[in-house]
Amino acid sequence: MLFLKISSTWEKMICRILLLIILTSRVSGSFVVNVTQTSYQAEENHNITLEWMFTTKPDRSPKTLNILCELITEHTDSVLYRVQEGVEVSESQDEKFSGRVESDKDALGEGRIRLQLFRLRTDDSGLYLCELKTDYGFGSARCRLSISASDDPKRPSPTVNTQPESRGWLNLWVCSGRFVGASTSVRAEKHCLQSTAIIKNTDGNIQSSCHVYH
Repeated sequence: MLFLKISSTWEKMICRILLLIILTSRVSGSFVVNVTQTSYQAEENHNITLEWMFTTKPDRSPKTLNILCELITEHTDSVLYRVQEGVEVSESQDEKFSGRVESDKDALGEGRIRLQLFRLRTDDSGLYLCELKTDYGFGSARCRLSISASDDPKRPSPTVNTQPESRGWLNLWVCSGRFVGASTSVRAEKHCLQSTAIIKNTDGNIQSSCHVYH
């Protein structure tokens, strides 16, 4: 009798374990995570939106939602976005993404992760993996982002003209072969027995005329 009782107890335990395994597999199977695109391409300094979709249940609290999105490269893994128990944890974000990532909170309630990445850099290229865990399942999905260097040539800096602008005629007055003075007035201000008015503008062209004053 004792043997039969022990055997019956073990059978019940085994049945419970098997039932738990079956239920867990069904729950996990009903929770699906996908990407809207498997690959993205963009140029540096542009913006892009990465999107994932996951199964939601209206009767479940958002506090059960945990998300971890990372950029995976050959050298390192960088946290792009993290939600813990329904609350975004910005402190976990890698420094390279600081101020460049914006999440759509409304879309999150609809079962979509929409992350807009601003001012793209070439080192943003790599594999983006999002892992989700809730009380009714878990899953992950990934996409690849390739950022190409901008091929737009840099605009040359404007040329600054260091030459003074022409401001009219420059009048040089010579009396008896000696330099007397200069003025911007066409009228002779110096009285010479014989003088020559040499009218010269700043671009080097000379026009001359002779006048006699008494």
